[in-house]
Amino acid sequence: MHSVTCRHYIKNNSMLFIAMCCSILAFSQTIDASKIKEHPRLLLLQDEEKLIRNNISKSPDWQKIHLAIITECNEILALPPVERKVIGRRLLAKSRESLRRIFFLSYAWRMTRELKYFRKCEEELLAVASFSDWNPSHFLDVGEMSLAVAIGYDWLYNDLSEASRKQISDALISKGIGPSLTENKDTWWLKGTNNWNQVCNTGVAFAAAAVYELQPQRSKEIIERSIKSIRLPMQVYSPDGNYPEGYSYWAYGTSYNVFMISMLETAFGSDYGLTGMPGFLKTPVYYEHMVGPSGKPFNYSDCGTGADGLQPAMLWFADKNNDPSLLWIEKQNVSKDRFLVKSNRLLPAAMVWGKNIDFEKVTRPTQRTWVGDGENPVALMHASWQSTWDLYVGFKGGTAGTSHAHMDIGSFVMDALGVRWSADLGMQGYEAMESKGLKIWDMVQNSDRWKVFRYNNFSHSTLTVNNALQHMKGRATIMKHSNDTTFMHAVMNLDEIYTGQLASARRGIAIVNKQYVTIRDEIETGDSACTIRWAMLTPASVADITKNQMLLQQQDGNKKLTFYVNGLPGDAVLKTWPTTPPNNYDEENPGTILVGFEITLPAHTKKEFNVFLMPGTKPIAVKKSSLKPLNEW
Repeated sequence: MHSVTCRHYIKNNSMLFIAMCCSILAFSQTIDASKIKEHPRLLLLQDEEKLIRNNISKSPDWQKIHLAIITECNEILALPPVERKVIGRRLLAKSRESLRRIFFLSYAWRMTRELKYFRKCEEELLAVASFSDWNPSHFLDVGEMSLAVAIGYDWLYNDLSEASRKQISDALISKGIGPSLTENKDTWWLKGTNNWNQVCNTGVAFAAAAVYELQPQRSKEIIERSIKSIRLPMQVYSPDGNYPEGYSYWAYGTSYNVFMISMLETAFGSDYGLTGMPGFLKTPVYYEHMVGPSGKPFNYSDCGTGADGLQPAMLWFADKNNDPSLLWIEKQNVSKDRFLVKSNRLLPAAMVWGKNIDFEKVTRPTQRTWVGDGENPVALMHASWQSTWDLYVGFKGGTAGTSHAHMDIGSFVMDALGVRWSADLGMQGYEAMESKGLKIWDMVQNSDRWKVFRYNNFSHSTLTVNNALQHMKGRATIMKHSNDTTFMHAVMNLDEIYTGQLASARRGIAIVNKQYVTIRDEIETGDSACTIRWAMLTPASVADITKNQMLLQQQDGNKKLTFYVNGLPGDAVLKTWPTTPPNNYDEENPGTILVGFEITLPAHTKKEFNVFLMPGTKPIAVKKSSLKPLNEW
């Protein structure tokens, strides 16, 4: 993972952002230490278990989640303690497994008071406390382990022996807090603006709050520093709640940010102004709209292809905003038992933050479009939230020059008939590339990063000019958009993305009358002729193909979609390209192909074309409005 500093932020607002960063770095925060609670003080106070038990007794949904956690705890009981094993440069897998075990077990202990959970949790705590260190050279490992040990120590505190308390608290101080005290190459995240800041600051602040009585002055300074520092990445939510690193890293960075706020509220009775940071309480709408009716997220940047399952942070946001409609996707996750207990290490937080939530009162969202500015602008459009037959489009602008970005500018995903038609390959495991010597965090035009097939524009549903990479310092902006259900659309200016390749590039995507999707491109060549490839990545197979139309199908032919191009030049035909990995470090991409066409245009030529994605096989009359110039959209 890579540090993203002020210089990577929005080109047009760079001076403003730098000024905001400088203002935050000069910000002074003082906490009222006299208000600190007794143990347990982190997330769930003494006797608040009864609120969760009450929820469980009244709601089959909450009972399901609780039983899923307890059942998993019973499996954890039989496992040997986590061992210190570094993979490449990361201890992160072990930190995350420790967090999962300790959080689950300490929850089970507080809810059931069964000693087997206490003893196993204590065993896990003592095991990681005995590690030589928590790998500060990759500080995320320290951040996650600190959160794990702080919660376990605090939630078991009143029943731990003096010897266990000392061994665990000593580890929090020496292995969690200690490595963060010196500003060096390992603590760059203190001035960073991405998820590292959120995760590391939260973990260290939890450690400080957990051992507060043992070193009150230093703990106070650490927590105040964390409140000040975490404001830097919180700036990226302004103005609309957009998160530039995408869906998966929203779940990571934002969840830790919520943990930070929740800890401050329970331990000190105040969030010290963090909740009110511009755009922060708007961000759950972005996250909810990022999931299509296929159940898959818009997985741009380094994002997985699957949904995250039940997201605890969304319960916190729904409660803070008093908006049950934010939980429409989460309600479906609960009804389908998508708890992901083997990987969702934060799941007990759902029980904590959801103690005032009644899933029966969750309502369907009414907002069909979500458009967010910021470092990576996106437009997210639902024709309806009624069912899995909903049409859905996610459309991305922004830049490849930000944290975890791909050269996917102008790309889109599209769902219809309950499945995904235009897709994204998503992330690739970092260790596989790093072990081959690739410098994937060097964010420059000729970086090794752009040799990776999943990262460059050759694998995305976008335009490629003269078989060249997109211009990574460019940024695509949303020119206009509309939530009119007869022609729901967004238009992006891609000029900077093709600097030196095209004189002009515009792309608009619309859902027309809730029936079909159209993608319109308007391009102008520069001083030389160029070949333009229009491509869409799809998990579908091609059932039939003619000059300007192909029939795509999925699920053994039970789901079909017509791909039709209006404006294709006479010498161009539709074609497919394989997604076979071109390099030995690239991951396989089974079950996917690229579909589209190539055209060669002379210098100083304007050209436009519309691609139509029409669900089913029945002919749909193309509305004239679908063929209008983008300036008339």
